[in-house]
Order: sequence, then structure tokens, then C-alpha cells
Amino acid sequence: MLPATQSRLVRGDAQTGEENMAVDAEMLRVAVEEDLATVRTYFWSEPTVSLGHFQARGPVSLPDQFRDLPVVRRLSGGGAILHHHELTYSIALPKSHSLREHPTQLYEIAHEIIIELLAEAGINARMRGDDAFEDESFLCFLRGDARDIIIGNHKVVGSAQRRRQGAILQHGSLLLAQSNFAKELPGVSELTGIEIPVDRFAEQFLNNLCHRLNLIPEEL
Repeated sequence: MLPATQSRLVRGDAQTGEENMAVDAEMLRVAVEEDLATVRTYFWSEPTVSLGHFQARGPVSLPDQFRDLPVVRRLSGGGAILHHHELTYSIALPKSHSLREHPTQLYEIAHEIIIELLAEAGINARMRGDDAFEDESFLCFLRGDARDIIIGNHKVVGSAQRRRQGAILQHGSLLLAQSNFAKELPGVSELTGIEIPVDRFAEQFLNNLCHRLNLIPEEL
């Protein structure tokens, strides 16, 4: 078992993109400066496009369907994400946490928990694994990383990281349902006909994550 780490547990309400990114930036600051972990789930108050940290460094040409939407920059990398009908999570671990030596394991731990919870809801999902492919599409959910969670051939969860002074920030999005702004991306609802009880799902995810990472949570 991983050594115990003191942490904050945050169940966030729907906020704007700027507000959500500010909270995640504060989580990373606290991990770096105060040696404290934070795990969080949250929602978006309006459809919003987030650009990956490195994607946002240069000029970005938005697809036409996104031109009237708010745009924010994530601290984590990867492609752009349309945040609409989704559950988002973020994890910030300080450098004192043992996973700093193997940060990619954090993807696997978070995604294994999501797959297990989807299975409890009657949904068969898996990590993409050997079906990964190279793609530099604008949208993250059109790319094909080995650690993506897929239902059939469709990506429903993608995650990305940012590392700073030994601390790790990881973002991930569970696509609950299709957005009118990205009809090429079906969500869990369209792919399975199952509506996930999202509040309970989020609570179970946080609890299971704290257990797997051996975090001692103080709920905020």
C-alpha cells in the first residue's frame, strides 16, 4: 500500500471555465508549496472549450462550431476538450507522494476506478491499450492514447497531466452525453442507453481514489 498522505477532498458545483481552472491552479500550488494533495470532481456552468497547455502556446484556430463559446487554457497537456455534458475530475499530488516516481501510474489508477464504476452501472468499458493510434486532431476525444477509456471504439474518458517541481496535476473528463457542439462525439448515454447517476458516481470515484492512493481526506 502507498504511504498515507494528508489531502483535501472537493465535490465541486458547476462553475465557469475560468473559475474551474483557477481552482485547479490553486490545487497545484498547494501541492507544490504546502505538500498537500487534493482530489476534486466538478462540472461546467456553460459549454466551454479548454485548450491543452502546450496547444495554447501558439496561435489556435477554433473550428467554426466553437467560435462563440468561452475558451480557457488548462494547466494539463493534450488536445482541446469541449466541456459540456461531462463529469470532470482533477488530482493534485505533492512531491512527497510516492507516485511522483511513477506518475503515469496515476492514469491507470484513476481509469481503473472509472472502469470499475461503469461496470457496476452495467457498462462494459476498457482502456484502449494496443488499439492506440497517432493523431493530432484538435479535439482530445478524437485522439487515441493507450490509456483512454473506450466503449466499443469510442473514447469516453481522456486524461492529461502537468508536473511542477515534483508535484503532479492530472485532469480527466468522462463524456456523459453528446453535445450539440460536437455531434461527432457520442457519450455514455448514446453508446449504452444508460444514464449514469452522476452525483453518486462522483462520490464513489473520490472515495475509491482516496483509498487507492492512500489519501487521508478532509472534505471541503
